[in-house]
Amino acid sequence: MKYIEARIIIKIGSPAFAEEMIVSIFSDLGVKGVVIEDPDDGLQTIWDKTGHLPPEHAVIGYFPADSSGNNRCGLLQSALANLREIRNIDTTTRYRSIDEEDWAESWKDFFWPEKISNQIVVKPSWREYAPAPGEIVVEIDPGMAFGTGTHPTTTLCIRLLEKVLQPRQRILDVGTGSGILLVSAAKLGAGSGIGVDNDCTATRVALSNLKRNHLDPARFSVAAGNLIDPVHDRFDLVTANILTSVILELIPPLHRILKPGGLFICSGIIKAYGQKVETQLEDNGFRVLEKQVEDDWVCFAAGIGDHVNK
Repeated sequence: MKYIEARIIIKIGSPAFAEEMIVSIFSDLGVKGVVIEDPDDGLQTIWDKTGHLPPEHAVIGYFPADSSGNNRCGLLQSALANLREIRNIDTTTRYRSIDEEDWAESWKDFFWPEKISNQIVVKPSWREYAPAPGEIVVEIDPGMAFGTGTHPTTTLCIRLLEKVLQPRQRILDVGTGSGILLVSAAKLGAGSGIGVDNDCTATRVALSNLKRNHLDPARFSVAAGNLIDPVHDRFDLVTANILTSVILELIPPLHRILKPGGLFICSGIIKAYGQKVETQLEDNGFRVLEKQVEDDWVCFAAGIGDHVNK
């Protein structure tokens, strides 16, 4: 299958804030997974192995190379023009046609095993890695339009998972993408879990990664749908590494699916919106237990009221 690669290069503006805005534009156009290139993300070891660093801050999305994709390119340009006028975020867009197979092969040159927390090592399936004692290897193939799992928003989530997840807990991952948070939780000791996404590419990629990591399909699965609509069980822990606007929408109905004492970990939040998310949590009966910050990104762990399992 052929795709149109739209590479949005950030020229003027706060990179983290610009990324958030551009990811939101892609999401509105039906692109739920994007690639973020950040030369300042602290993971230069990945790129140094090939002698290359990403030359600039960029957000990359993929449209199918058909009439709908061409139409969305036009809508993308209009949205970016509005972003420049309203937010003073200046960008340059570069397009190219690409096969899915070519995309996958090009990523293989740059994606190497990377230890992103005290225990978790993210490893592509085509690389060899001998784990040190105590390391847990999560094997991920990103698939079309998904990143490698080493962005700060993902690493912040996984570091909090290591701290708060208890053995045999049941987890829900909202906006699961590649499934990396669900797989990490399973390998950290979760008893069961579901990953939910409203993008068919995401559910396909996530399911493939669950199988790749030998997760028991009777205990770990993927469902298609919007936010928590497809689930009717109750969970010990809910994770969401998604857009701030979607997190704000997700918080109020979480009481329906969280068990008493349950926890919510949310990431994908830029510093500028951190207080807004914290206020939304508190207004809906949550107590913020931990807040972690890396670069311009914020991640929260919160529990319901005074009955939080610690």
